[in-house]
Parts: sequence; C-alpha cells; structure tokens
Amino acid sequence: MKFIRNIVEKAKVPFEKGGKLEKYHHLFETIDTLLFVPNETTKLKGVQVRDAVDLKRFMVTVIIALLPALLFGMYNVGYQYYQAIGLEPTSSWDLWWIGIQRVVPIIIITYLFGLFITEFAFTIIRKHPINEGFLVTGILIPMVLPPTIPLWQVAVASIFAVVMAKEAFGGTGMNVLNVALVARAFLYFAYPSDISGDQVWVYLGDQVAVDGFSGATPLALAASTLESGQNVVQTFAASTTDYSLANLFYGFVPGAIGETSVLMILIGAAILIMTGVGSWKIILSVFGGAYAMALLLGLVGANEYMLMPAHYHLVIGGLAFGAVFMATDPVTASQTETGKWIYGFMIGVLTIIIRVLNPAYPEGIMLAILFMNVFAPLVDYYVVAANKKRRLKRATV
Repeated sequence: MKFIRNIVEKAKVPFEKGGKLEKYHHLFETIDTLLFVPNETTKLKGVQVRDAVDLKRFMVTVIIALLPALLFGMYNVGYQYYQAIGLEPTSSWDLWWIGIQRVVPIIIITYLFGLFITEFAFTIIRKHPINEGFLVTGILIPMVLPPTIPLWQVAVASIFAVVMAKEAFGGTGMNVLNVALVARAFLYFAYPSDISGDQVWVYLGDQVAVDGFSGATPLALAASTLESGQNVVQTFAASTTDYSLANLFYGFVPGAIGETSVLMILIGAAILIMTGVGSWKIILSVFGGAYAMALLLGLVGANEYMLMPAHYHLVIGGLAFGAVFMATDPVTASQTETGKWIYGFMIGVLTIIIRVLNPAYPEGIMLAILFMNVFAPLVDYYVVAANKKRRLKRATV
C-alpha cells in the first residue's frame, strides 16, 4: 500500500494548484480519497464531528448491503428466462450468465452516463469535488428497472436524474427527491411500455415463451382481479408461475432486478441497521403502515384486491426494497426521530392506497416515497414546533 501511496503522491503534482491539469484536480482527488482515507483535517472553527467514516465509506456500506439483492436479482433473471422458454439449465452457471449479460450492461451504462459523463462535467464546470452519492445511485437505478430495459433509456434516465433531481438543487445532500426513484419515475411516464407489462420482465432473446407463460409480476396479477373479480390468492395459485407465499418471500418471481427477494433485502436491512447507516424506525414504520392500511381496506372489501390478505402486500412488488433502501435515504427522509415514524408510516399507507385504489400505478411504493420526500421537511417542521411548544409549557409551569 505504501508503494501505491507513493505513486499517487507523485501523480498528484500536475493536478495541484498551478499545475497543467489543475482544472481536473477534483477528478484526481476523487480517485485518491476512494483508495485512501484523506490525511486532512477540517480547518473550520467551532464544534466538529470527528469520525473515521467519510461519505465514500458511508456509501460503500450501502453498496455492501445491496449486494445480496443484486446478486440474487442476476440469478433470478436467468431463472425467469429458463422458466419462460420451458427448458432446464445444464447448471446454475447458465442462470448466472443470463443474469450477468442483462444486468451488468445496465450498471455500466448507469455509471458511464450518470457518473463519468454528467457528474464529471458538473465537477469541472462548477469546480467542486465529485458528489459521492452516485456510488449508491448507480447501483439503485438498475435494481429498480426490468432486465429488458433498453440501454439508451437507462442512459437518458441517469442523465435526467442527476441533472434534474440532484445538480439542480446543488448536488449530494441538497436534493429533495430520491435520485434513483426520479430515474425510474422518468422512465415510467416517458416510456411506460418498456418498463411495465408482462413480457418486459423476462429476457427471451431469440427464444419464444412456452404456451401459458405470461411473465406477469405478482402486482400486475393482483391488479387484474379488479376486472376479473376472482380471488387474488386463487388467481396466484392458478397461475403457471409459482406465486406461493414462500416463493414470493424468496423471490423466484418476475419483477424488477433487485426487488423480488424479500429475504435478500432483509439481509441488507440487517447490515444497514447494525452499522447505523439505515433507520430501523423508517423501515419498520413503512411495513407497519402498509400492513395497517391493507387490513383496513380488507375490512371495507369493496373488491377482491382489497380482500387480499394483508401480509401478501409485504412480499409482492417493491415494498420491501423501497422501505429498506429508498425510504431510508438520509438526505430525502425525515431527520427527527418522531418524524421518521410518521414519514415511514405514511409511505406504507400511501403505497397500499395507490396499489389498490389506482390500478394504473400497480407499484405504489415509488410514488409514495417521492410524495413523502416532498413532505419530509414539513413533517420535521411540525415535530420540532411541537417539541418547542411542549418545552415552553414545562418552562412556564
């Protein structure tokens, strides 16, 4: 490591002030600080928080937590492919290889256009350090997309998300909306046929799906009962795809790359909670709000979708992924402890309302989180105001 450090120190000279490559100083600094912990201390006066974990290493922790869901997502892409064509893979590597072929290019395109083109351009123009937030965003964007999404759309969405959802507000730490969800929302409304529907979730290549295979996601299948009037659980059971509760939990069903396996997502949640990176209050309250709203709508029972058992809502769609990796975004979530409970609970409630009462948007978690991102500062404002009022009452008693 000392040998590498010496090489970096020598290479740093032309990038320093007065050097030929001075305008690229922040690009070099990004690579330097990613490899080594900075040996600088703050020059600001006043109280400072001193911690060994800088922003890059904070983001790396989130990436590690995402890996179980990402790796399973690659495997599941291959699994769904072989289910669709009705053939048995010769080995598990065949499943992985299909997944790698579809997922890795999406990740590469996201980083290429989101980080290496857009972020680097803003770094040079604005003369500020690289915003490390895209280290995580570059993984999150592919994980909330179907494996068949056209790569040019991924490029456009990545650029749009960085420019409009982050840089327009001042960069990392200043954005109001979750950047990865803005990318998904952009694609959802701009190119709906490529991000929703039955066949977009399965990579078929030159193959033809076997008779009876639909490729419908569990949410799409549940929403279809609004027209058919059939019981949701019976509809799941009658499908050629195994939509049993166990299979929904483990994740061997069609869906976005990273959202299908609740088990893998919960492993990631444990990592975030144990390291203090993710708020367990937000995660728990999202699940609690969704479950409570599903129970309430079940009592109303105006249609078969409302009558679906509440616990099914917790294992279908992107609810678990959104609760663990999107709602807990430290920039766009509520900051007060009481506010976190309110913020998460409302995300869960709104998710079920959108799913059941507005079937045009079967995946309600995306819109619910974006909506509460906007209201998070207002939630915190009233929580702080209530705390002040309560303290003033105690002071005057």
